[in-house]
Amino acid sequence: MTNEDRAAIRDALARLRLESGLPMLFGGALTGTDRLQITEFIGAQSGTMRGLRVESGSGLGGKAMALRRPVIVNDYARAEAITHDYDEAVVGEGIRTMVGVPVVVGRSVRAVLYGALRTNVSVGDRVVDSVITAGRVLEQDLAVRDAFEAQSPAVEAFPKAGLDAAAVREQLFELAGRVDDEQIQGQLLRLLKGLPTPDQIEILTRSPLSPRETEVLMHVAVGRTNAVIGEQMGVGAETVKSYLRTAMRKLDVNNRIEAVVAARRGGLL
Repeated sequence: MTNEDRAAIRDALARLRLESGLPMLFGGALTGTDRLQITEFIGAQSGTMRGLRVESGSGLGGKAMALRRPVIVNDYARAEAITHDYDEAVVGEGIRTMVGVPVVVGRSVRAVLYGALRTNVSVGDRVVDSVITAGRVLEQDLAVRDAFEAQSPAVEAFPKAGLDAAAVREQLFELAGRVDDEQIQGQLLRLLKGLPTPDQIEILTRSPLSPRETEVLMHVAVGRTNAVIGEQMGVGAETVKSYLRTAMRKLDVNNRIEAVVAARRGGLL
């Protein structure tokens, strides 16, 4: 687990809180091949789950990891579909209803996002869909970040005094060709095709904004509405709003226009 993974999970949970309205959200990244550590929380009332390590196949999150699909229980303490290895921690937090969504990048589970209620009620389809969407968006963000990291040694190989933009584009296209997911591949091409200078590459790697937040601001900068941006990015308008809210918080501004101005002033667009 890296600090970047934890930051990406925190951002995903913050967006999910705005979209789902769930009172408790938490998540964590894998620390090994088959072990998850829960480190990020919104709405926790105790420390019983902090740092909890979840093995693949165990508990709700472990089952989601093993099956690579969302898992939901509406009465956690009595649920027969999961093991109860972590009851002391989960019940200690008062959780009754819970959904866990695995975050799968490439062929590997990288994290799990959870949403929970302290009442024994069924989670509506809209809420479940919002957790699943948050997981899919996080998958794309992690995949793009991985691509940047994989590309950096090749970028460093070019002379700092004069970067051949055509050579960079060729390297980036080759990288996109190694990505299996077509949606992520398309996003890589949109985000990376135009990188012409080392300075711009440095800006992207040190930017406080995630690749998806940067992409949203690029669309905003040319006057597109949230609905149009959502169509371009393959997400809903509410997800676009969440990206904007997170970007505005990171840039310490109050509206979308100020966000574009601040991003341009900081060399992020």
